Amino acid sequence: MRIKGSLSKLLFILLSSIFVIGMILAGCKAAAEEARFYGETEAVMEEEAPAMEAVEEAAVEEEKVAADTEAQYGEIPVAGDRKVIKTAYIELEVGVGKFEDTMFELVSLAEQNGGFVSNSQSYSDAEGNMTSGSITIRIPSNKYSSALNRVKEMGTVKSSSGAGQDVTQEYTDLESRLRNYQAQEEVLLNLMKESKKVSDSLEVQRELSNVQEQIEIIKGRMQYLDDMVSFSTIDVYFHEPEPITVAGWGFVEALKRGLRGAVNVFNGLVVAIIVTAPLWILIGIILIIVWQVIKARKRRRARKEQK
Repeated sequence: MRIKGSLSKLLFILLSSIFVIGMILAGCKAAAEEARFYGETEAVMEEEAPAMEAVEEAAVEEEKVAADTEAQYGEIPVAGDRKVIKTAYIELEVGVGKFEDTMFELVSLAEQNGGFVSNSQSYSDAEGNMTSGSITIRIPSNKYSSALNRVKEMGTVKSSSGAGQDVTQEYTDLESRLRNYQAQEEVLLNLMKESKKVSDSLEVQRELSNVQEQIEIIKGRMQYLDDMVSFSTIDVYFHEPEPITVAGWGFVEALKRGLRGAVNVFNGLVVAIIVTAPLWILIGIILIIVWQVIKARKRRRARKEQK
C-alpha cells in the first residue's frame, strides 16, 4: 500500500510539473508573438511617417492657398453686403435762360462728390440758343441719394424713375469660377515645367492659353461690375419752358394765310393735272375716234339720200 501511495504522489508531481512547464512555454510564446507584433507595427509606422508628413504638408499648403484666395477676393457677400447697381432718370424743366447754369451745376455736383460726367449733349432752338440737353453723371454709391435729391432741386421735376440691379449672385459665381481656373492654371504651369516632349508641351500650352483667356474674361467682367456698383448712374434730361406762340389776327396775317392757301390749291391742281395727263390724252383720242365714226356715218347716210 505504501508503494502504491508513493507511486500516486510521484505521478501527481510529474503531471503537475508537465502542466506548469506547458503554461510557462505558452506564456513565453505569447510574449514573443506580442513583441513581434509591436515591432512590426512600429516599423510600419516608421515607413508611413514620411507619407503622413507629406499629406499634412499638402493639407497645410491647401489651407494657406484657400486663406490667400479668401483674403484676395473676399468672402461670399451676406445680406448686408449686397452688390447693387443703382441707376436713375430725371426730366427737369428749368427757368428761361437757365440751361447753361444748370449744366454747370450738374457738372460741379459730379466733381464735388468724387464722380464724373460720362456723357452730355446740348440742343439749340430755332434762334440758335441752347435750351435743352441731357447729361449722364456717375456718383459714388454712398452719395447716390443725396446727389439725386440735389438734382431734383435744380428745377421742376417732370418725370423720374430709378432702378437697382442686384448682381451679388453673379459676382459670387464669377469668384468661384476664377478660383477654379486659377487652380487649373497652376497645375498646367507645373505640367509645363515637367514636360519633356515637344508635343506634350504644345498640348499643355494650348490648354493653358484657353484657361488664361477665361481668367482674363472673368476678371474683366468682375472689374466692370465693381465699377458699376461703386459708381451709380444718374441720367438727367433738362430743358427750358417751350415758348408760347400767339397767332396773329390782323388783315396782313389773314392775307398771308389766304395767299398761302391759294398757292397750295394751285400747286395741288398742277400736280393733279400732271399726274392724270396720260388719262386725259387717252380720253381725247377715244373722243376723236368716236367723232370720226359718227361723221363717217353721217356722210354715208347723206349719199344714200341723194341717190
